[in-house]
Amino acid sequence: MLQTLSSIGRETARIVLHAACVACGGELPWRARTASCCAACWAALPAIPAAKCRFCALPWSGDDPGFICGPCLTDPLPVDWTEAWGCYQGSLERVLHAFKFNRHDFFAGPLAELVEAILRRRGDLDFDAIVPVPMHRAKVRRRGYNQAELLARALAKRIGIRCEPRLLIKTRDLDAQSKLARSARAANVQGAFLASPRVASRKILLVDDVCTTGATIRACASELVRAGAERVAAAVVAKTE
Repeated sequence: MLQTLSSIGRETARIVLHAACVACGGELPWRARTASCCAACWAALPAIPAAKCRFCALPWSGDDPGFICGPCLTDPLPVDWTEAWGCYQGSLERVLHAFKFNRHDFFAGPLAELVEAILRRRGDLDFDAIVPVPMHRAKVRRRGYNQAELLARALAKRIGIRCEPRLLIKTRDLDAQSKLARSARAANVQGAFLASPRVASRKILLVDDVCTTGATIRACASELVRAGAERVAAAVVAKTE
């Protein structure tokens, strides 16, 4: 409740006081806006326009709905599928940066609406629980919130599936994946997650804000499968190209 009130207070302050769009830096209108993004920039968010890899959601210019990228042909992520709404670039990258690092946590609802759209388009909501990619408690204390959990909770309300963040925890406070070379990311998260025995025989939707190399989704999904999950799929707002 206090976190919700704090979020509402910050959003109200941005409405009343002068504020700039987080995407373009221009004047943020009172009404033509989505959270702290102006209507024009929100409408221009770079959605993935065509097919994407079934396992990692890498965008592809073709129209084959069963497309699997080269790396996933040889070593697919341990998920049924991964969905991503947009490309992690331009205005969407700036919106997600504000959501993740600048306490623009009121973006959780609008971003969850984007994720809901791609899930309904896929037509697969056969899950027992939504599980956010966890953040170590030390990092939560430093940042104030886990953006993946805020996104997962907002999505859960929209699609009527319970969000259960305690089904998966992060056991180590690691270096941020974004600060590491692509080749080092898998090793950084290997063995860093622990699933509850309560995931056994359950169908899990794993939720995060961004998928880059897929190393974090791989580590989380592998641990959920190891603990007995019946199936795991993943959904993110954005995928890097």
